[in-house]
Amino acid sequence: MFLNEHLSKKLFGEAGITIPEGTLLTPESITVPEHLTPPWYLKAQVLTGGRGKAGGILRADTPEEFHQKAEKIFAMEIKGNAVPFIRVEQATEIAKECYLSFVLSRERKDLLFTVSAAGGIEVENTTQATKPLIQRVHLSSGLKDHHLRAAFFDLGVDKQFYSDFCDLVKKLYGVVSEYGLLMAEINPLVITAQGEWVALDGKVELDDNVVEMHPEQLEGYYTPEHHSPEETIAREAGLSYVQLKGWVGILVNGAGLAMATMDLLNFNGLTAANFMDLGGAADRERIKRALDLLFGNDDVAAVFINLFGGIVSCKEVAKALLAVLDGKSAPKPIVIRMAGLESDEGRALLQESSIENVFITTEMNEALEQLHVLKPADAPTIEYPMEEEKIPSIMPPFTRTGRGNVLGLNSDSQVLVQGITGKVAQRHVALMQEYGTNIVAGVTPFKGGQTVMGIPVYNSVHEAKKNHRIDASIIFVPAAFAADAVSESAAENIPWVICITEGIAQASMLSALKDINGSSTRIVGPNTPGIIVPEQCKIGIMPASVFTAGHVAIFSRSGTLTYEAADRLSRAGIGQSFCVGIGGDSFIGTSFTDLFELVRNDDNTHAVLILGEVGGSAEEELAAYVKSTGFEKPVVSFVAARTAPPGKRLGHAGAILDENSGGIEHKLQAMRDAGFVISPDLAQLPDLVKGVLSGTADKMTA
Repeated sequence: MFLNEHLSKKLFGEAGITIPEGTLLTPESITVPEHLTPPWYLKAQVLTGGRGKAGGILRADTPEEFHQKAEKIFAMEIKGNAVPFIRVEQATEIAKECYLSFVLSRERKDLLFTVSAAGGIEVENTTQATKPLIQRVHLSSGLKDHHLRAAFFDLGVDKQFYSDFCDLVKKLYGVVSEYGLLMAEINPLVITAQGEWVALDGKVELDDNVVEMHPEQLEGYYTPEHHSPEETIAREAGLSYVQLKGWVGILVNGAGLAMATMDLLNFNGLTAANFMDLGGAADRERIKRALDLLFGNDDVAAVFINLFGGIVSCKEVAKALLAVLDGKSAPKPIVIRMAGLESDEGRALLQESSIENVFITTEMNEALEQLHVLKPADAPTIEYPMEEEKIPSIMPPFTRTGRGNVLGLNSDSQVLVQGITGKVAQRHVALMQEYGTNIVAGVTPFKGGQTVMGIPVYNSVHEAKKNHRIDASIIFVPAAFAADAVSESAAENIPWVICITEGIAQASMLSALKDINGSSTRIVGPNTPGIIVPEQCKIGIMPASVFTAGHVAIFSRSGTLTYEAADRLSRAGIGQSFCVGIGGDSFIGTSFTDLFELVRNDDNTHAVLILGEVGGSAEEELAAYVKSTGFEKPVVSFVAARTAPPGKRLGHAGAILDENSGGIEHKLQAMRDAGFVISPDLAQLPDLVKGVLSGTADKMTA
């Protein structure tokens, strides 16, 4: 959650950092502040950069100018954003401008402390003489004196300012640490003519996961005026929502499938009106809030509910939907496609109810056909051209190594469940046991000595390991404690640790991953559907029925996309060697590259399917690895959210398209250059995988 300048400075001021005195104006309250002397600076409050260049910061010397320029700012849009507030400050006499920030860097996997002797500008575009100094601050050991000295001397200011500089930086670091900030930037940080350090501007990004864990402290920083009414309603309901420009309202479980659904609609001339992820809960209240939002949106002409049950039960969604409609005709046409966990039961409930204006489908193409029938004559259509991808002319050679089961997981593997006494954990323990997974122990602190579902419960992983061989642990621990649960298993050298939990604070997870760096434990996740070795064992929440044994490994950043792809492959007669969801968060354990290093030596895996999405650089890093190491097996790939608007966060923390990253095209080109077969949509996956397997089979029998 980004804060505007006014709220960022409020946070800084509460930490004891000196900020200019200022006041906030709304369009209805344009008054000259009596306690501030001219000249005044009027600063547009928007959640985007570039407001200065856009004319969003203006000086006024007289009351008449003040009113004129305030009205001018309120009338403008900055990068498509209206201006709901203006912060007014009196002029500051500046002796020196600098730059200062702390950023939790996804790319560098560290907290970065950055200063520059040039402030008030785009720091990354400064000349070589004033390039910023970037230092890593380890989350476990924290800010050190040597960081402060290096930063201060790089600014080139007189030693008399050193003590106050250190005090300011420590206070800013304290805010970053206390609130788990993803970014805290002061640009410019100035020394005034009176010799005082002042934060003349500020920009803060809060971690939404931390806000959710500490609403009493942080929820008040959310500013509805910077968001559409629909986005605010969705936030209150716990839904991930982004407003788009089409006419089909979508409601999907899982960010990955929601992104792919958005793409599918857009590429088929059925332009999406929104992105919406139902998340892991499907109760009546959440379904009601989601449908109210879509029904109340004048741009939405029809609603598409696309569900692939895993942690979410299609049957429970159907019950919730029927309760919301209460036997009455849907206000707008609803097209429902259900697959996965209890989808047959869900469809049966809906069909028996015979609710008017509700259309039930099984296959995605059926849903698309129905939406085409429902498409209004005046529906807006935005062209999203889909480039035809060329199939690489040469597939990599397949070489046998004499090895198999490189994950070391099979029907004999012994599994521990952390958080076993929780309701969600027990539901999935039953499903894992039904699949044949050998669950031998559970852990919940202070509940040791109990037996749950025939499984002994221990107080700690250490206790459990003293009594059992543990080959893998699966974590169903609440977000506030999950990172520590990961560390606990790694401290006991459990070979595989699968962290299902979503919503973990990014700084906490990164800190845990750094603390266990060098351990023999392989962490999968967080925010993962888990691992399945078809017909051997399932350590996760995936719907087992869609997976079949075979020779294609699936590695994915999305749970629901994993289910969707496996289902399509299985129905086409293509089985899987094993499937791993690496997790959708910004900071995860085992990466695509780590898994490729394992799978290259697995004779049972003849090809690999990669399911990626916008945000981060996981796919680019994998492409570089494949290209540099001459990976011996063909790779098919699919990337979701090709039609996503830049700068929007789509669901989980990992899925944000950075305007400065080169965008989706940069990601796709890296994969093309590495020889990946790129599937433009999910429908083409089976044929493309069959094609590469046929080539592999020829090489194996030659």
